[in-house]
Amino acid sequence: MIASFQSELTDDPSGAGAEEYLASVSLRAEREYLVSERYRYLVAYSDSQLAGFIAIRDGSHLFHLFVERSYQRQGLARRLWERALEELSGASSDRGFTVNSSLSAVPVYHAFGFAPAGSIQRMHGISFLPMRRPALLG
Repeated sequence: MIASFQSELTDDPSGAGAEEYLASVSLRAEREYLVSERYRYLVAYSDSQLAGFIAIRDGSHLFHLFVERSYQRQGLARRLWERALEELSGASSDRGFTVNSSLSAVPVYHAFGFAPAGSIQRMHGISFLPMRRPALLG
């Protein structure tokens, strides 16, 4: 699913210059994340088709949030985020949450309560905005 968004996530739509980033989201890398205790994945299916997924690293960093195009703008990203928060509420620290948002996803994360935590960063052929969401109260 991530590969289908590659042209939007990399600074050059062809992926040129983003080889390190692309390796970090390859099938092989994702398999390693899935078995690591550092990552928690939640997936959403419609019938037997993967509709979206979220991954949280170390209990506080929103590492991945992808929704298949045909399921976008239906609240699925929010439902995945809220479910992740529910599952992390007992174990999460008081540090809050961070995300390195693709530039196109900034409005989504803003709607989830994230705010910019720095300026736009450009590295490994991608551009992103570091964002932070305060810890939950209670």
